Amino acid sequence: MLKVLFVAAEATPFIKTGGLADVAGSLPKALKAAGVDVRVVLPKYAGIPDEYRRQMEHIRHTEISVAWRRKYAGVEKLKAGGITWYFIDNEEYFGRDDCYGYGDDAERFTFFCRAILELLPALDFWPDIIHANDWHTALLPVFLKLDYQSDGRYAHIRSVFTIHNLKYQGIFPKEIMTDVLGLDWKYFNNGDFEYHDAVNFMKGGIVYADHLTTVSRTYAGEIQYEYFGEGLDGLLRSRRDSLTGIVNGIDTTLYDPANDPNLIKNYDRATALNKIDNKVALQRQLGLPQRRRTPMIAMVTRLVEAKGLDLVVRIIDELLLHEDFQFVLLGVGDRFYEDWFQELAWRHPPKVSVNIYFDNELAQRIYAGSEMFLMPSMYEPCGIGQLIALRYGSIPIVRATGGLKDTVQPYHKATGTGTGFVFPNFNAHELMYAIKRGLGLFKHIESWHGLVNNAMAADYSWEKSAKEYKALYEQLTR
Repeated sequence: MLKVLFVAAEATPFIKTGGLADVAGSLPKALKAAGVDVRVVLPKYAGIPDEYRRQMEHIRHTEISVAWRRKYAGVEKLKAGGITWYFIDNEEYFGRDDCYGYGDDAERFTFFCRAILELLPALDFWPDIIHANDWHTALLPVFLKLDYQSDGRYAHIRSVFTIHNLKYQGIFPKEIMTDVLGLDWKYFNNGDFEYHDAVNFMKGGIVYADHLTTVSRTYAGEIQYEYFGEGLDGLLRSRRDSLTGIVNGIDTTLYDPANDPNLIKNYDRATALNKIDNKVALQRQLGLPQRRRTPMIAMVTRLVEAKGLDLVVRIIDELLLHEDFQFVLLGVGDRFYEDWFQELAWRHPPKVSVNIYFDNELAQRIYAGSEMFLMPSMYEPCGIGQLIALRYGSIPIVRATGGLKDTVQPYHKATGTGTGFVFPNFNAHELMYAIKRGLGLFKHIESWHGLVNNAMAADYSWEKSAKEYKALYEQLTR
């Protein structure tokens, strides 16, 4: 059986800061169902709930080198959700409240990658593939190639490196090359790590991994162009033959309107009219007028420029003045957007609810209660919001970029096909037109119900993507 060691900096249900955790928590389960012996490695953060920490079994501890330092490294084991999980233990590095954002992040994740490779003999699990994810684990392919090929136990291992978001690359002062990574300067001087006179972890992973993947087919193409490439487009073009886009899925057991405990009334495709009861309950909860036939447009998002909020800022007042709908927003982010949307709610109190925090229960109720879900992103490697929205019958209004383009099929009124409203260019008027198309169709009950049925019938479970990953793994190990 194919053996895969899946490595990430976060994963549900243990710890989460973003979409990476959803992938790392769900994809391994689908890989196992597809016949892969997959195990997952995470740091043992202080923020992991005690209910899981108490179940961990200590496997081994040792000391490892992080350049000139000698550091304690332990490994603990836990079985959860049918998956074997390993946790790399070091209180100095991981006994903190958050996952990232510390001044010694370069050292912390260098240690994490070295510890995994050093402790492989203790796991009694020699993988065919090590699958690394984002910059935090980008050094795994590097160290595997540069430091372990003389050991026959490691020589057969192939590496896959997935880019979840190219914007976050792990860029640090060049002095860490020898002081933290413990690598010769020649690997900086030859360009393997050098990026504007700094060390770039993700660049190293791209150079040394046997194969690269991104989280959607369109994003895999986009990042080879300067606009999306974040300074690495030339390198990615040079590796285009080893770059594959595989769209993310969602955990359809976790995100299931038929069984979601957060909803007032559960529903499926056959009982999708129950969405209206969820909308009325949400209107009541948020202090909005309880109107069954008033459409609700929602956003559950980080409040940052990349999410296309500038387009929304340009048009939303005009739409609220001239169209009959309610607008609900949930999320946190940049202070400018937090303040602006709070002022929007003050200007249009009967129509707008702005919630500057994050609450998973409320998020689920918004997916279930809203008729339309807005994602006008500047770029979107894959996106999870539109996938949840489709599952819950909230029709996505999206820009044709990255995973949004791959997962939302444009609605065609003449044929009744499609799953959402898609606009091509990063343009406020195109967004306004897409929203007006949605509001116009909502008035035609039969057509709208057909579109909701299309959306809920779309299959974005992990099953198909897991089979694509398995095929890729098998190709690399032939």
